[in-house]
Amino acid sequence: MTAAPVRTGGRSPRRPARRPAPPDWEDSPVPETVLPEAPPAPAARPPAGAFAPLPDGAGPGPLLVLLLGPAGSGKSTAAAAWPEADVVTPGAVPGPAAWWPSPGATPLRELHALVTEVEGRLARGRTCVVDAALTEGADRARLLAVAERYGALPVALVMGTPLGLCLERNAARPPHRRLPGGTVRAQYARTRDAVPGLRAEGFARVEILHGGSAHG
Repeated sequence: MTAAPVRTGGRSPRRPARRPAPPDWEDSPVPETVLPEAPPAPAARPPAGAFAPLPDGAGPGPLLVLLLGPAGSGKSTAAAAWPEADVVTPGAVPGPAAWWPSPGATPLRELHALVTEVEGRLARGRTCVVDAALTEGADRARLLAVAERYGALPVALVMGTPLGLCLERNAARPPHRRLPGGTVRAQYARTRDAVPGLRAEGFARVEILHGGSAHG
């Protein structure tokens, strides 16, 4: 009889798993909503004033309201619910240019100008609504410190606009206000990731705005 082949019992060596490539904001998919159960935003921008401002008496002092979201998410539309005198926009802040990246301007100088303007308003007991992306936690922390110094109630209103709509709106902007698509994607992802920790950052109130409605 022919002897049966002897099995060694060993397994062929496995090839090492490939490490995932670093994320590319231009190509990597990003979920379309800030929160898993968020209702879809409307296809059209809601009319100015559709977002109801917080009622008077929400706190003992002035309010510091940060409108958080990427370019094209509707921050300026939400800001229209407040008196124009209460809104701080990058273009209205004295100092180096605007919040948008521009040649010769550094984000640190721009942030300093914004913080200085907010501090001056809160020191006079005025409610301050900040219309800027503020996707970085360190930037928000500087404004939260100012709010604490002057007894202002810090509120975060997060734009729940889908990424695709943000990109469309950004693409339709004039060249001097248009951001690269990858920048908008990165802003969107950072805003989405920041939402669960906004209370821990120090915000007394956090709401997600979806096309005119607020969800706390």
